Amino acid sequence: MNADAVDEIRGTAAGTAPVPLSVLDLVTVGSGRTATDALRTSVDLARLAESRGYHRHWVAEHHSMPGVASSSPAVILAHLAAHTERIRLGSGGVMLPNHAPLVIAEQFGTLEALAPGRIDLGLGRAPGTDGATAAALRRTDRLNEGADDFPQQLAELTRFLDDDFPDGHPYARIHAVPGPVQATAPGGVQSPARPPLWLLGSSGFSARLAGVLGLPFAFAHHFSAQNTVPALDLYRESFRPSAVLDAPYALIGVSALASDDEKEARRQVLTGALSMVRLRTGRPGLIPTPEEAEEYDFGPMEREVAESWLRNVVHGTPDAVRAGLDDLQKRTGADELMITANAHGGEARLRSYELIADAYGLPAAPVPS
Repeated sequence: MNADAVDEIRGTAAGTAPVPLSVLDLVTVGSGRTATDALRTSVDLARLAESRGYHRHWVAEHHSMPGVASSSPAVILAHLAAHTERIRLGSGGVMLPNHAPLVIAEQFGTLEALAPGRIDLGLGRAPGTDGATAAALRRTDRLNEGADDFPQQLAELTRFLDDDFPDGHPYARIHAVPGPVQATAPGGVQSPARPPLWLLGSSGFSARLAGVLGLPFAFAHHFSAQNTVPALDLYRESFRPSAVLDAPYALIGVSALASDDEKEARRQVLTGALSMVRLRTGRPGLIPTPEEAEEYDFGPMEREVAESWLRNVVHGTPDAVRAGLDDLQKRTGADELMITANAHGGEARLRSYELIADAYGLPAAPVPS
């Protein structure tokens, strides 16, 4: 087992947190705000997370959603790398069936060259959008084929990252650059290091595959809470030690928002609930304001969707959020909690991460100017 690889995967809990805390950033765009505003908030959030001892900051690939500006994770991560120094940055995730494996290897090889030793490559098999958009991305309407081929696509991507296609393979003379091949060229001094791979999932397929391959696993508890414990159990039961890990390592994404006032926390998370209602009824849009969410007349089915969503959002005062996160970690045995804060404005999201850090006594280094 490669000890350096484990260090790139396993975090260290800070303060009184039971496990490392990290950030999942959807680069949300609120009503009355622009994508530029959202991306500036992402920079502020990454710098805040770095200063307060959060372990990593991931962005997730989504498409054709007006309220989510994270369609190009590699571009955003390059920007965040230029504004941070230490925090790990990665994709949570890149949707592998949407892209040629060589393209992802090149993009993340470039990110590794920009921020050596700080890049994670999280991969999902879902499209991150609706079927029509997925077809436009993939230039095919055979969408199930992409999901079914995920293990083969993953193997191809790994070969490109490691530059180790066997002799006689059609791609044996194709190299992802930046990448290990540069170390073998005359005069080459390129590091052979590459970003660690993570598999992401909201059901059992990727959980089992991650276990069989001995890879770290990230589960989307924030939108598939009923499947969390079964998927983590399956991952641990399936796990086989590898050159990457000698024991399972699983993080879960959790939606959480802290506010100085409990009622204000409820107002803020209601915006996410209304956004989810609109998304699930085919009306995706910008993140509504708290006032708009409070005034919205939810129909019976919409109310059911909203309440179901809110039951899985840990929210309230900092102490209440800390207690909720502690309980979730105990129930799932997660090795890391990756927090996503859904709210209309960047100010509420930034304040939430600050309050959660305070609640756990995370280091309070000032954010660089």
